[in-house]
Amino acid sequence: MKLHMVSLGCAKNLVDSELMLGRLMNAGLTNTRDPGEADIIIINTCSFIEPAINESIDTILALAKYKHDGLCRRLIVAGCLPERFREEIVTAIPEVDLFLGTGAFDKIVDAVDGSLNSVRCFLPDPNLTGFPQQEVLRIRSSSHMAYLKIAEGCSRHCTYCIIPKLRGKQKSRRLEDIVAEARYLISSGVKELILVAQDSTGYGLDLCPPVSLSRLLESISEISEKIWIRLLYGHPETIEDPVIGAISRHSNICSYFDIPIQHSSDVVLKKMGRNYTSSDLRRLFDNIRSSVSDVALRTTVIVGFPGETDKDFEALLSFVKDICFDHLGVFIYSDFKDLSSHKLPDHIPEKVAKGRYDRLMSCQSKISLDNNQKYIGNIYNVLVENTTGENFFNGRTFFQVPDVDGMTYIHSERLEIGSFVSVRIADAFEYDLTGVVE
Repeated sequence: MKLHMVSLGCAKNLVDSELMLGRLMNAGLTNTRDPGEADIIIINTCSFIEPAINESIDTILALAKYKHDGLCRRLIVAGCLPERFREEIVTAIPEVDLFLGTGAFDKIVDAVDGSLNSVRCFLPDPNLTGFPQQEVLRIRSSSHMAYLKIAEGCSRHCTYCIIPKLRGKQKSRRLEDIVAEARYLISSGVKELILVAQDSTGYGLDLCPPVSLSRLLESISEISEKIWIRLLYGHPETIEDPVIGAISRHSNICSYFDIPIQHSSDVVLKKMGRNYTSSDLRRLFDNIRSSVSDVALRTTVIVGFPGETDKDFEALLSFVKDICFDHLGVFIYSDFKDLSSHKLPDHIPEKVAKGRYDRLMSCQSKISLDNNQKYIGNIYNVLVENTTGENFFNGRTFFQVPDVDGMTYIHSERLEIGSFVSVRIADAFEYDLTGVVE
């Protein structure tokens, strides 16, 4: 049988999709990019915020037509959407044959062969699921870059976030298992390992005995000096000096800090359930910049949170101008009745929230352009990822993350995809760079 899989949402979701695809191909199925040829269609969904929910539903309905116009005999929806909306989703989207929650990824073969036909919605407790064994096949979407999941779930209580409900409490992987997977990925040709988790800098605190993130970074760094190691999804409360020191000392660990702060107003942060202040954040970023040379800072923030006043927003805008983040993601608060923040008073009108979003993005675009100007004339290692046309390629520097940051366009007659090349930056734009091979 042929299968077609679509993975939506974050990098953690992509790892789950790659593992499911590996299990299915190991069971004898073949993968096709054409949904019209597929006997089985699987959609791994996201439901973190309203736009992600809408994208998941639109994708399901678009692919459901192949049950009538194609060869599809079984449509399976997995991941966060069924985990969040549970049995009510069965009647809402009758086109789907089976829904699998986030604790059921290891049952994907049973879902395909019909072993789970007695239910329409299979939702085992994600807190009771473990990590896949090392020998489980994983079909990666990239040959030269891989996301490496170091933990699952989150034990924090941010009022706007549904992740603990969808993924369970924080569960860190054994250091030995992570290092073994890293070693395998590097031996298979991966040039960049991106460490991910819902709360990556909380790694190891739940293990007995606890294991430090700095020790994990050091252990992976020792495997090879010829790769990039990158850490995403940090938390301001757990970015400690040993982690900063490990990133500073090792040239193969990218000097890139992704630390979603969500806001900078002390009043809003308290309502969000974030246990730090604007002063704490300023000290943290000052410490990072003074400790790590050529560092790149990325963060994400939420505007339009319930009770966010004009004064709160102006404080956030001023904070962003002061810190001058290299990369900034902005989300408009997404409200649902299953969130603790839904019960807060003074919800912000959509028009007001959108206006704040536009102002913040406009501010950041100017900051990004100014930041990018400093790269002109300098030479950086670039990981080549694709060709974009005759004599043009695109890739990324250490300060550019896949899908969320800009990219570097390279003028060259011939480059090997997945290789590192030295590029002199010739021009800079709001988010992207251009350059030539040295």
